[in-house]
Amino acid sequence: MSRVNGKGHIGDRVVRFTFDGKTYAGREGDTVASALLANDVHLVGRSFKYHRPRGIVSAGSEEPNALIRTARGAGRAEPNTRATMQEIHDGLQVESQNRWPALGFDLGAVNDFLSPFFPAGFYYKTFMWPRAFWDRVYEPVIRAAAGLGKAPGEPDPDHYAARYLHCDVLIVGAGPAGLAAAREAAEAGADVVLVDEHAELGGSLLSDPSPQIEGASAWAWLGAQRDGLREAGVRVLTRTTAIGYYHQNMVALVERVTDHLASPPTDAPRERLWRVRAGAVVLAQGAIEKPLVFDGNDRPGVMLAGAAQSYLNRFGVLVGRQALVTTSHDSAYFAAFDLMDAGAEIVAICDTRPDVDPTLLAGAEARGIMVLPGAVVTETTGRKRIRSARVNRIMGAELSAPQSFDCDVLLMSGGWTPTLHLFSHTKGSLKWNSNTSAFLPDQSNENCLSAGAATGLWGTGAALDDGASAGAAAAGLARRGITGTGGPDKGVPDAAGTSHRYSVTGDRVCSGTAQGALPNDKAPSRIRAFVDFQNDVTAKDIKLALREGMRSIEHVKRYTTTGMATDQGKLSNMNALMVAAQASGQEPPDIGLTTFRPPYVPTTFGALANHHKADFEVVRRTSIDPWAEAQGAVFENVAQWRRARYFPQAGEDMAAAVARECRMTREAVGLFDASTLGKIEITGPDAVEFMNRVYTNPWTKLGVGRCRYGLLLGEDGFIRDDGVIGRLSQDRFHVTTTTGGAPRVLAMMEDYLQTEWPDLKVWLTSTTEQWAVIAVNGPEAADLIRPFVDGPEITDETFPHMSVAECRFDGIAARLFRLSFTGEVGFEINVPARHGKAVWEALWAAGQALGVVAYGTETMHHLRADKGFIIVGQDTDGTVTPHDAGMGWAIGKSKPDFIGKRSLERPDMKDPYRKQLVGLLTDDPTTLLEEGAQIVDSPNARPAAGRAGHVTSAYRSTVMGRSIALALVSGGHQRMGETVYIPMPDGPVAAKITATTFYDPDNVRVRLEQAE
Repeated sequence: MSRVNGKGHIGDRVVRFTFDGKTYAGREGDTVASALLANDVHLVGRSFKYHRPRGIVSAGSEEPNALIRTARGAGRAEPNTRATMQEIHDGLQVESQNRWPALGFDLGAVNDFLSPFFPAGFYYKTFMWPRAFWDRVYEPVIRAAAGLGKAPGEPDPDHYAARYLHCDVLIVGAGPAGLAAAREAAEAGADVVLVDEHAELGGSLLSDPSPQIEGASAWAWLGAQRDGLREAGVRVLTRTTAIGYYHQNMVALVERVTDHLASPPTDAPRERLWRVRAGAVVLAQGAIEKPLVFDGNDRPGVMLAGAAQSYLNRFGVLVGRQALVTTSHDSAYFAAFDLMDAGAEIVAICDTRPDVDPTLLAGAEARGIMVLPGAVVTETTGRKRIRSARVNRIMGAELSAPQSFDCDVLLMSGGWTPTLHLFSHTKGSLKWNSNTSAFLPDQSNENCLSAGAATGLWGTGAALDDGASAGAAAAGLARRGITGTGGPDKGVPDAAGTSHRYSVTGDRVCSGTAQGALPNDKAPSRIRAFVDFQNDVTAKDIKLALREGMRSIEHVKRYTTTGMATDQGKLSNMNALMVAAQASGQEPPDIGLTTFRPPYVPTTFGALANHHKADFEVVRRTSIDPWAEAQGAVFENVAQWRRARYFPQAGEDMAAAVARECRMTREAVGLFDASTLGKIEITGPDAVEFMNRVYTNPWTKLGVGRCRYGLLLGEDGFIRDDGVIGRLSQDRFHVTTTTGGAPRVLAMMEDYLQTEWPDLKVWLTSTTEQWAVIAVNGPEAADLIRPFVDGPEITDETFPHMSVAECRFDGIAARLFRLSFTGEVGFEINVPARHGKAVWEALWAAGQALGVVAYGTETMHHLRADKGFIIVGQDTDGTVTPHDAGMGWAIGKSKPDFIGKRSLERPDMKDPYRKQLVGLLTDDPTTLLEEGAQIVDSPNARPAAGRAGHVTSAYRSTVMGRSIALALVSGGHQRMGETVYIPMPDGPVAAKITATTFYDPDNVRVRLEQAE
């Protein structure tokens, strides 16, 4: 064991787990990585492409190598878990990945010997020829090799949760800067949420507890801060990662609730997704240490110096007994000092810089550590763990003769990169800082401030003071609602008045330089200096990409796959940038930076799906849905909506229920939940002109308070959507769309408004979920609604068919439409969604004396088919024009233009033998046709030989006492009265072509006096 007495900040209880079938002992609070290192296990996995042996590199979520498969019972298995973040518990089963048959002997390692044949971009050149190989060889091999780890094959028994949270200030990162920010913001009266991805608060103080803060040791100070934040009402979420930062200060968090528990509570979710909307956000995520790029830098036992310091001080684990250190940054010296003080031998510190801080030299000399200024590691040896390293001194443009050092661990530090991922999610701008050789946050588009090491500051004292300033400023921003204020020195309100300025002693303030690929005296073809450990991208690959014409860093990224691994380039991006700049002779800011995208770390599908575990498809419900469910409705899915299909009574099947609903609606009154219809508010001085350009119909002369059926085409002239549109005022229209077409129609309108007609002063607002819509149809409809209406008098003279009025309905502000999709007297009552269920219940109660019935979508389909009303997407198939559908009357003859008009003038669109919508009546009125059935002209013709069309809708009409159907038939409008045939399993069925309107062709039923 490599435990150090007196070190560490974890428990003493022994915890047993297995790794590749072998049992190991760790301590409560250990991660898998720290527990394995405590057992002198460094080899933990294999790289993706070359299957090279790989060890633990870091101590945080940036880990690229130590990706493991964890299991804790049936169905509870997860690939690609970061060993540096997974806490151990009794019974945890851990397996290494990407190896066969075993980690120590992996046949896939043959790829390492074949690596000269797999340079960067080889797949772009190899898989193009011969063409026939793609389907038979290349694609099957690629698919078999794709992916890292083994996906679980059993159902996931865990459940996941989601919550919404609003706060004044959200602070991401609970290191010194984050803790100071939380304290300051809370004392300013703000509602504060503090999150950190690790199991306990402290950040860098857990790795380096040497500073004393306000006269207390670092860990004593941390304990006091935890208690103080709790007393101040700060909500603290540990084991919680901020995965994405979105518009208007919405931050997504994923909390790991039970992964660290051996026996989770049965009712506890495994993970919880938090959607946090904050008045202001403080990003105090710190910085990530960079590796150095040298030959053999990927061997097990080569790790970041800061990680070794973390394992020692946080977990009490000494990562090696004989350590060599290579660095370009002061921080590695302090890591070396801590390790040597704990009992390790530091064989040498190789500093790439020729000049070293005399204070650091004195500290090394006092411990007897050899320091080699201007020295670089040029080679390492060892297969499954490093055994030695070769070091050369830099002598001008050349290297000295090498020295060899035996070691069992090599600690490297190429400096530190501020963690900018969340800041970049907001599309905030970055600036290059030549002093720190890093990109720093610049202007933000959100109420966002960065603090501490995330802004390039170094040292505990500086981080605490900067965090306090950021916390005070964030509280002020949240109170005033200021947006887009930028980073801490870009227009942030002055925080000079903050109450806390921290006294810190023993602070370790560091500096360093940035490096590209380190110089080497070997032939370039023999150097294997890795930039991206997981994807096996070397400095040589990046240079090759530049030679082959890749100039943008984004192109280099995709050509080489650097930064495209599960760590999203946290360790590799800056080194890739420096190597590219070095090879091209440019400055790093001239090369640019790749784009950071959410999520910040790999995230489970379960966390994202949360409550929608069975499938990821969202189910939308109307406000009336609970009433329908209580009445025993049978539901169907329409787009994303759950809609009541029919309401069966005792002993009824669907046919009987639908027949009853149809009959009662035509004889008395029926209620239908039409809330799912798409609704768009179109307003502005140019609203009429916009409507004229979008819809086929003319709108200029439509009076306020009147409605019109609207038909929407695509540029190809084919029907895309339809709906009834009401004019509420001169510059305001209430547009309805089909249930499934609402998002598509709104997107289409926005596209034209923004790209084709940006001069129009028009605003589009989706109001689909704002309004609950209750359709009331039938001869008794007017009598049912009259007592509820405070507005227009319900008569044919004052409120005729196709009218709209804003009124109060049952005391609630409403929009009342008079229209009909059934052929009967009809009204659609639009009330705010929160009142939908109450208004429905009031109508239902009042309608009992009138014989009211609730009907669903199946009855709605029957009733509209009686009248020949189309459903877009059912009676149209994407190739139907208004003329084909018998709706030429809906085209404004004098309109100069509208979407699709020019396409309607094409000769093929006027072909009289196009498929056109007609009605069908079977010779045997009891025969019900099948929707989708093919139509032929002769009873002996086969459908494939001479199809004349197909059936689009078919029903048993209650009011007609027979079957009816709608169909698309070639030249159908000229074939009225002709007989066509529908091949069926029992023989062809004869049917006569008719008009599409089967019931009340003169539309007398929609008039009140006739209905009464």
